Amino acid sequence: MTAPYNINDNPHKGNRGLTRAWHAAKNSWCGIVYAFKEESAFRQELSLLVLLMPTALLLPISHLEKAILASSLILILVVELLNSSVEAAIDRISFEHHDLSKRAKDFGSAAVMLALLIATLLWLTVCIPLVINL
Repeated sequence: MTAPYNINDNPHKGNRGLTRAWHAAKNSWCGIVYAFKEESAFRQELSLLVLLMPTALLLPISHLEKAILASSLILILVVELLNSSVEAAIDRISFEHHDLSKRAKDFGSAAVMLALLIATLLWLTVCIPLVINL
């Protein structure tokens, strides 16, 4: 029988304070770079952000509406990164087809689709009144 997990036994949990924050920031940046290099969906969604973020900031709407539109675009990237992490973990275990692996990947994909739907609904809700009032 194996010993129960103790956080003090984990060699990756030794950093504290600013050192931990620095390493976390480096790891986060590496994750974004990996996603950009290896995930075409991430690049497509990042392109969407690059195109729509200036639009959100320039529209004649309240600061809250700008923040909502910008956040909806960032949410898509967040969910895509989570989806990619699930896919990477599944692929590390095995490339073999398994129903549970497929289910996990499909759940991640569905989460991305829902994030895209949320962004679409928010953008339509904010932008349709602008077009109607032209």
